[in-house]
Amino acid sequence: MTIPEQKDFIRHYIDTVWNQGNTSSLTQFLHPAYVDHSLPPAFPADANGLRQWIALTHESFQPATVIEEQVDEPGRCILRISMHMKHIGLWRGIAPTGLTVTIPGYRCFRLQDDRIIEHRALIDGNALEKKLQKGGEGSK
Repeated sequence: MTIPEQKDFIRHYIDTVWNQGNTSSLTQFLHPAYVDHSLPPAFPADANGLRQWIALTHESFQPATVIEEQVDEPGRCILRISMHMKHIGLWRGIAPTGLTVTIPGYRCFRLQDDRIIEHRALIDGNALEKKLQKGGEGSK
């Protein structure tokens, strides 16, 4: 995969899987040996755990991940993102507020055989929770 193809592949993954919640397409994006280092401890660090986490996230939020910056090299990609999370369901004991909260984050991917084999992320769920509890500071 060329760098432009890899860049498009990752953008398509973010839009299809994270923004649309389409986990039925995970096999086209994830390597069979996929490992996710960013999932909460209660979830298996594989495609099934990711599928569960995305479903849970979409029960609580209508997420929109915006890629602010993308740096690619062969087999590796890092994204600086902003996540715009419309709160539509119970999350960490907080009833739906209808607020859209924006938090920054990073995602790092390693690719092998033209699919994602490894993922790491830094997204501050505690900051999201605090913004929801404050009733919209940093929210729309």
